[in-house]
This record gives sequence, C-alpha cells and structure tokens, in this order.
Amino acid sequence: MPPPIGLPAYNRELARIGVVHFGPGAFHRAHQAWYFDRMLSRRPDMAVCAVSLRTPDVRDALTPQDGLYTLVEKDAAPALQVVGSILQVVVAPEDPALVFRRLLEARYVTATVTEKGYCLTTEGELDLEHPDIRRDLGRREHPLSLIGWIAEGLSRRRRHDLPAFTAISCDNLSDNGLKLRRAVVRFCEARGDRELARWIESEAPFPSSMVDSITPATDEALRQQVRAALGLEDAWPIQRERFVQWVVEDQLGADAELFREAGVTVASAVAPFERAKLRLLNGAHSTLAYAGLGMGCETVFDAMNHPRLAGFVEAMMREDIAASLHAPELDLPDYVTRILARFRNPAIVHKLSQIAWDGSQKLRFRLLETITEALADGRPIGRLVVGVAAWMRFVAHQARAGGVIVDPLAEVLTGIGRECDGGKDDVGRFLALPEVFPAALAADEAFRTAVTQAYVGLGSDPDRVLAS
Repeated sequence: MPPPIGLPAYNRELARIGVVHFGPGAFHRAHQAWYFDRMLSRRPDMAVCAVSLRTPDVRDALTPQDGLYTLVEKDAAPALQVVGSILQVVVAPEDPALVFRRLLEARYVTATVTEKGYCLTTEGELDLEHPDIRRDLGRREHPLSLIGWIAEGLSRRRRHDLPAFTAISCDNLSDNGLKLRRAVVRFCEARGDRELARWIESEAPFPSSMVDSITPATDEALRQQVRAALGLEDAWPIQRERFVQWVVEDQLGADAELFREAGVTVASAVAPFERAKLRLLNGAHSTLAYAGLGMGCETVFDAMNHPRLAGFVEAMMREDIAASLHAPELDLPDYVTRILARFRNPAIVHKLSQIAWDGSQKLRFRLLETITEALADGRPIGRLVVGVAAWMRFVAHQARAGGVIVDPLAEVLTGIGRECDGGKDDVGRFLALPEVFPAALAADEAFRTAVTQAYVGLGSDPDRVLAS
C-alpha cells in the first residue's frame, strides 16, 4: 500500500483468535474491530472471529480478502487504514460446531445485534415467549439467538472446566451488561439448568459498555475513493467519523491496561458517560435539528454554520446541560469541545430531518429530564426549553404544510399541529400529551411560561430567542 494508508502494526501470521463477536455489521468493523486491531499490536491473542447470526453477506465479502478491509475516517483530511483484526467470519447456522469451538477458546464475546437482538420485554427482561428464545430453550446444538449462543457457550466452558469468558454488549441499551447477564441467567433457569445459572452469576463478567461514532453506510463514492487510493478492489470498505469512543465498565481484570492502551475508557461506572452522551450529544442534536430546520438548515454542519445557533447550542451545553451532570471520570469541558468539533465535521452529512424523527419518544430523555432537574435545583431553563418549543413549531409546520411526521404519535401530532396558529395557546395543546410530558412538568408554571415565550419568540424573532 502507498505510505499514507495505515497497515496492521503486527505480524498477522502470529495473531490468534481470542474474541468472538456476534453481529459483524458496519459499526463493529468501524469500532470494536478497530480497537482490537490496536490491541493486536501489543498482544497477539486478541484477533476476532466474527459470527453472523443470519446472513452470509459479510463472510462472502471478506473471506476472499482474508478478512482485511479498509476503514476510512471521514474528516476534512480523510485517513485510510487497512484493519486486520478479523481473522475469520462464520455464518452461525451453517457451522455451529465451529462457533462453539471458538467460544471455548475466547477470552471475550462481544455483540452488536441491535436492541431487538436481545429478545427483551419492554421492562428489559428476557421475553420467554419470543420465538427464537422458545426454540433455543429446546435445542442446545443450534441456537438462533444471541442469548442462546452465550448460554450454551458458557455451559460448555463449565463442562470443560474452563473459566467463563467476558461478555460485552456493544449495543445502545442502558445498563446493557446487567440486562445481558440477567437475560442469560433467566434463559438457563428457564431450561432447568439452575446450577449453570448460579455459576454464571458468580463467575461470568458482563461489564456494561457505551459506544459512540457516526458510521455512514458504505456507498459507491466510498468504494471509488478506496479503489483509487489502494489501486485494488475492496469488497466492503467502511467509513466513520474520526471521533470514536468505547467506555467499558472495569470488570476486565489484568486486561484493563491493554484496553486503555488501545484507547478504550475503562471506568468504574458507565452510566455517567451514557447520561453525558444522551444529554450533551443527543440533547444538543435535537435542539439543533428542530431550531435549525425552522431556519432553513438541512444538516448539522449547516446548523453549525449559523453563528447565532451555533453559539446558542454551545452555551446551552457548557452552562446548562453540563451543570446537570456528575461524571467524575469524564472531562466535561473537553467532551463538549469534542462534540462541537464533530458537529462541525464537513465530511459527515447528518440530516436534521433524520435527527427530528421520533421526537415524542426522545424529548423526555434528551431534554425534559435535564429541565426537570434544573427546575428542582433552581437553575435557569431559558435555553433548555428552546429545543422543546422548536419541536412544537416543527410539528405544527409539518402538519399544516402536509409534510411527513415520522413518529409513533404521528397521527395525534398531526391533529394537534393542524389546530395550531402560531400563538401561545398552541403550547397547551402539546403539553396535554401525557405520552411526552410528565404531568408534574406540564403543570409547572415556570416551565409553561418559558416554553410559551420560546415558542412565540421562535415564530416572531428567532434571533432574539437565540441571543438569550
């Protein structure tokens, strides 16, 4: 490869599989596989066996090129790197015996299977009526679900008198380690193996983790870029923003330093990092989306080029949202600076219209909880409510213009939006939605007044609202 292209910094012939990863989609290859690639330069037993639970697409693309692929970091000055940590890709239904053999050898089992891949109820417990779980309870040799694979993998390790592997969920579930552990233990109990359940509870580490990095889908432009740079064909290159974050709860024992050296944050608790991401990154994203759309912006980058809006969001993050966070292991001012740099990345096209989806489900966690705490602590909420008011104006505009509202409450919101005329009475219509606004907050006079002022102001003089 030409010198600017990064290559594995280790002898790949000496690498050994020590990680089994379920769900080798684009995010894994841009994220965890990249971290394991960095670990391999320090220790040869951290290579990955990637396991697809369903489809052969990744196997068919990567196996002919020895598992190698190109990762492009999207930035003003893009960087290309060949990642070599994936030594093998297996399609689980085609070769379950090989998967079990790898589970006997693994130090770590990681997963990116999306939230639905955990087969949980709305309360976060294992759904014993889920078709895959019901099937796996009766068939140990050919599991379908992630839970079935982990449970049987741990069962076989116990029978072979091997220590439990460490299982790390890398999906966006709060308390994902705790939920995965509970699901596996409940699965073992449900199939009558209580001794295994007790062994897992006492011996198997399930650290929680948090992951973050925008990973756009592979498109033809990326393929052409990689083809031109490498001078050969890559069947499935991957792209992501330069920023990448992986926080893992400190249940890694002697390996904690290996993870740290690779750039992983090993923390005593992951929840403060999750809360910071949800409020500072996602809360700011929602405010940018709804306010930016109202000002004619299309992308996050566009919104950050609106000087008043960009300054407003930064002040909200540094002065209002950060005040609601207690994260002793996270440098909050530096974290805000890095988020703002991500927002200003010209190479990432993040549409505000997409961020605006499902606002009725997101507002509570991204903004309303911060507002509730600020009210309780006597802190100002003037900037915090602007994103809420801008959401109301966005819904009203879409409804009156006949635009699409992508939201589980789309029908109800469309009806409310059509009744709006831009005046202060509109706010009461939205605050009457118990699915969005907790009753105590909706009845709080200071909140109602602040939202109403922001709502009316965004319609008459948005620059004045953003200057506050």
